[in-house]
Amino acid sequence: MTNDTALTPLPLAPGQWALDPFHSSVNFTIRHLGIAKVRGRFERLEAGLFVGERVEDVRISATVDLASINTGNTDRDAHVRASDLLDVEKRPTMTYRSTRVSGEGEDWTMEGELTIGEVTRPVMLAVEFGGLVDVPMDGSRHAGFEATGEIRRSDFGLHFAPGVLGDVVKIQLDMQFVEPKAA
Repeated sequence: MTNDTALTPLPLAPGQWALDPFHSSVNFTIRHLGIAKVRGRFERLEAGLFVGERVEDVRISATVDLASINTGNTDRDAHVRASDLLDVEKRPTMTYRSTRVSGEGEDWTMEGELTIGEVTRPVMLAVEFGGLVDVPMDGSRHAGFEATGEIRRSDFGLHFAPGVLGDVVKIQLDMQFVEPKAA
């Protein structure tokens, strides 16, 4: 039995869905000294979701402001932004562009390209569709998603602090998008 997601009806209305930035976040976890995890998030994010008639037409793009890092420690955040670590002067953003979406029901996979600075690498994310809801206050319809995956810093030329910071960065995205208004 084959799973042909092209024939699976999409639960989302076609069109350009807008990010709800107040209910979306980009979170990460990285090992410190190999024994503990440091958690953080990026405060500034822009993203869009395009839904077509078929699964093959679904695309997402996102841009994250790397200077908006927040690990809960302002001194650490300032150091991570500096030229000897992330160097946000040279690498102000990271961008993601999906290339393929597949799955059904609540469980999906999104393949795409992540760019940090001048380096682009493929990244696969596991996506859980949280569902659709009509917001009572304004009647807008929202769709919720959680996407998880991991990257290796070294794949993007981020070799700073070996032995202090782990190479693997785990990513968790919580995203809400607002359905386009009917024409």
